[in-house]
Amino acid sequence: MIQIEHISKQFGTINALKDVNFTLNDGEITGLLGVNGAGKTTLMRLIYGLLQPNAGRVLVDGIDVSREPGLARQRLGVLPDDTGLYKRLTARENIRYFGELHHLSPSDLTAHCEALIELLGMHNIADRRAEGFSLGERMKTALARAIVHQPQHIMLDEPTNGLDVITTRAVRRMLYALRDQGRCVLFSSHLMHEVTGLCDRIIIIAQGRIVADGTVAAVIEQTQTASLEEAFIYLSELSAQEVAHVE
Repeated sequence: MIQIEHISKQFGTINALKDVNFTLNDGEITGLLGVNGAGKTTLMRLIYGLLQPNAGRVLVDGIDVSREPGLARQRLGVLPDDTGLYKRLTARENIRYFGELHHLSPSDLTAHCEALIELLGMHNIADRRAEGFSLGERMKTALARAIVHQPQHIMLDEPTNGLDVITTRAVRRMLYALRDQGRCVLFSSHLMHEVTGLCDRIIIIAQGRIVADGTVAAVIEQTQTASLEEAFIYLSELSAQEVAHVE
């Protein structure tokens, strides 16, 4: 469980997040939606401790991220908006390196690494250096690296960006399997059809505040629209005064 308790974050005079408060549950896939600049990436960086809040706190399984960031990160698997691969290492070496950082035993590391290479169809790139990888190849490698240690909580920023149809389907199957194992999955996406088909719950951020939190059907009903895309557009275009009064 990840608890976001009345988080606010400012950058100078800009209020990136304002009193954000919700809980991410185990055994659930949650989609985080918002236009560029709404606060999604800031929120994810606060959860895994790259930023410190101006107010409030983040708890990962009861661990305060600000006070014990290293301990909290052991519970997290993160795919950031920048894959940040080591270009001189092969895909397999990138994955194994992160597994070693998380102190996996040699046998577990090999088993987890090979399983992910198989699942994501990476055999043709596993032993190639990451320099020169296509966007899809970088995303596959970064995704495998993020979850090689089998974390309880998985946070993915645009996880299917650049992936082909077959690999995208494999990623979906993997996320369903992680959820069914009782893990907590949070991912951001701009693809409404993907969110509709994959998420148990969605959270929409507009102007640094939560404006919707519930199932796709509940959010559509809340906005009295015909689709998630229409609901998202409606909520994203609310004025600052209207956002402040959204329950």
